[in-house]
Amino acid sequence: MDSLGCYAILLVTGLVAGFVDTVAGGGGLITLPVLLGVGLSPQDALGTNKFQSSFGSGSATFHYARAGVVDLQDCRLGILFTLIGTSLGALAVLQIDPAFLKQLIPILLVGIVIYLMVKPRVGFVEIQPRIKTGMFYLLFGLGLGFYDGFFGPGTGSFWAVAFMCFLGFNMTKATGYTKAMNFTSNLFSLVIFIAGRRVHYDYGVVMAAGQLVGARFGARAVIQRGVRFIRPVFLTVVAALTLKLLYDGYWLSR
Repeated sequence: MDSLGCYAILLVTGLVAGFVDTVAGGGGLITLPVLLGVGLSPQDALGTNKFQSSFGSGSATFHYARAGVVDLQDCRLGILFTLIGTSLGALAVLQIDPAFLKQLIPILLVGIVIYLMVKPRVGFVEIQPRIKTGMFYLLFGLGLGFYDGFFGPGTGSFWAVAFMCFLGFNMTKATGYTKAMNFTSNLFSLVIFIAGRRVHYDYGVVMAAGQLVGARFGARAVIQRGVRFIRPVFLTVVAALTLKLLYDGYWLSR
């Protein structure tokens, strides 16, 4: 494939992934296979993916904040504890094999799909919080931040459901706050990959351009169309992520 054709594919991939990731998370399902397909090593693909996805999550956070979906002042504690959790997770992955999570996470994701199917009205309206905001961010910021630094797949799905179930957010608001948390952990992970010289910048910049555009359109769709638009996309992405993890686990066990 010539360079121009490769860059065109990466640009379109970034655009589509930015849209999907802004609406429901799971953009890595689209971007990582493409980065591997154009010849990057797994380590360089992961680093380049973090680089370009940081632009998407940052753009989505900006648009959600500007539209009033996210109050960044309100989630300062979440950003702080997510940063701490991600740091601990990144350190832990150097000491512990995360392979056992490949068996556990698909089960949890299936649980999310079943829960949302059984409770079809979850996320349509805001409800009373079940725990205090500070305690929520302490528990989930540290816990999901750690998980994202340690393993990662499905983090956005877990954040969205946590916001809906424990803080009572509707799905639109939960999606916006999830992007702010994702952006926090993406940035820290990116620093690690840059330090390790694992970012392919020319590919990353092209995909980042697509991410910026896709994230803008995704945020606009969420803001304008709300829960009825987010829900089916969210369920589809979670199901796809589950199948991918199950598939990866099957081949790794052979």
